[in-house]
Amino acid sequence: MKEQPVGVFDSGIGGLTVAQAITQVLPLEQIIYFGDTAHLPYGDKSTAAIQAYAVKICDLLIKQRCKVILIACNSASAAAYELVKEYVGSKAKVLNVIDPTIAYVSERYPNRSVGLIGTKQTVNSDVYRRKLDELEAGIVLKSVATPLLAPMIEEGFFNDSISESVINTYLSDQELEHVEALILACTHYPLIKNQIERFFEGRVDVLDASQIVAQHVKAYLQQSGLAAEKLTGDHKFYVSDFTRSFEESTRIFFKRQVHLESFPLWE
Repeated sequence: MKEQPVGVFDSGIGGLTVAQAITQVLPLEQIIYFGDTAHLPYGDKSTAAIQAYAVKICDLLIKQRCKVILIACNSASAAAYELVKEYVGSKAKVLNVIDPTIAYVSERYPNRSVGLIGTKQTVNSDVYRRKLDELEAGIVLKSVATPLLAPMIEEGFFNDSISESVINTYLSDQELEHVEALILACTHYPLIKNQIERFFEGRVDVLDASQIVAQHVKAYLQQSGLAAEKLTGDHKFYVSDFTRSFEESTRIFFKRQVHLESFPLWE
């Protein structure tokens, strides 16, 4: 099983930030990536719809013999993780982007105030608050939905005056006053991490979940004896709805151009 690939899926191409972080810490792992671009964004979809999409995507990744399936989308992790884990069963290990982040925060920020920004689906699910409360670390979580950020980034608006204005408006929310750390609970947000850090002027630790999750995947594979010992094939990148602009945007998220293959899963 060591030589089998690691499957990663997201509602679009934002999850490539997580895939890229994984390739940095696990250079011998082959990645099979699926972006459900036909249905993005997941942030405003119902739980039932996201669960249906996730199950079908997992069928594809199981057929690709993935040893691990990482749900690299906060909205899908919140809505579909338990169902997907049950559905996949023993065919592959299912991981999500929320649990590693929860563990990291509870360990480093006990009895402190922590902020979170993400999609409406992620914030309304209240999954981060519930999981933090279960750990009884005394963390007060302040969450703000930031629905414009993901589409803004996908359209290429970041590190400019337009994105600066939108980001500053969201981060000025009174709910985020006095937080000591901020969880970036969306795979797109690492691309605006520098702008967020500038806003807080060093007063707040800005937590890039893609790095935290990549380290978690590495630890799991090594502890399970599943880490690859040699690279057995090229990474593969599939999308459910291909457009040239998606392919051009991959350079932003994966830090190099990749070839997207159209896989019309919904036809």
